[in-house]
Amino acid sequence: MVTDTFDELPRPQLDLPVPRRALAIGAHPDDIEFGAAGTLARWIAAGCEATMLIVTDGSKGTWDPDMDQRRLVAIRREEQTRAAGVLGVETVIHLDHVDGELEYSMALRAELCRQVRINRPDVVFTHDPWRRYEIHPDHRVTGLAALDGVVAARDPLFFPDQEPSAHRPGAVLLWSADEPDHWEDIAGTLDLKVKALLCHSSQGSTTMGGAERDELRKQAFADQIREWATQEGKAGGLILAESFKRINP
Repeated sequence: MVTDTFDELPRPQLDLPVPRRALAIGAHPDDIEFGAAGTLARWIAAGCEATMLIVTDGSKGTWDPDMDQRRLVAIRREEQTRAAGVLGVETVIHLDHVDGELEYSMALRAELCRQVRINRPDVVFTHDPWRRYEIHPDHRVTGLAALDGVVAARDPLFFPDQEPSAHRPGAVLLWSADEPDHWEDIAGTLDLKVKALLCHSSQGSTTMGGAERDELRKQAFADQIREWATQEGKAGGLILAESFKRINP
């Protein structure tokens, strides 16, 4: 018990080395790109093996009431594949839960636990489920289930019938964090982050100010992302950055 108590004590948040493997868990196609694409691109260039895990099928990600949902799912899958290619991500996993209808359950926790055990990441990225005023239920549920899945993955008596065996990541990084305490330099990869985001052209009207319509709007979106990264960098003493809440599981 003494060892366990010691492990739970707060420790200094030292800079993370580039991990061997990283797993990014997002509720929808494009969530990971908004939250962590710059960091992933930099790590991948340095030799990290990264996996993207998309929990829902993205079937409600449009303001067009006439859009066929099956067609939208196919479009968003293809966009996610292209965005992953821009960043250098080789593996994209789709769990295909229905967009907008994700509910927390032990089955979902077990599903994400299994993915952590299979992929064996050193670092896991996901949504901050405790972000104040986060109105999207899928973001809240994904973040909470991902964190609970990490805890389950590390302890062998959770879901003991799963293969492979237990795995404990070294860190979890929560994007869009309410109280960030960790920053990653993206000065060299901001352009890749923007390029990956622009692969999600079906989301142009909903999240990118109509960036899919013309070059002027596309440049305005790129400028907005740069300004955001500049502000994030100021808080972390960097020129351009992505910020996270870091948890040591």
